[in-house]
Amino acid sequence: MIMDFAEVASVVGITVICALIGMVAKALPINDKWIPAIVGVAGAILGVVGMNVIPDFPATDIINALAVGIVSGLASTGAHQIVKQAAKTE
Repeated sequence: MIMDFAEVASVVGITVICALIGMVAKALPINDKWIPAIVGVAGAILGVVGMNVIPDFPATDIINALAVGIVSGLASTGAHQIVKQAAKTE
């Protein structure tokens, strides 16, 4: 089963929105250890919203929509760390 562009775009959209939420959380007086949880919860919420408003969303039930959202939210943290580590000079 291969996802088509519309399905991938909706997942990437959640990841980008969660990355922005993570940046906002980083700018606030919040301990960094909470940022993955914040973007995971934000992703879960966006996953459920996406299931209900995006016609080609890759999940058709609430459990899978939550899972897609959470993974997308946590992927934003992983992507941030990849960029951060790649930019380090030793």
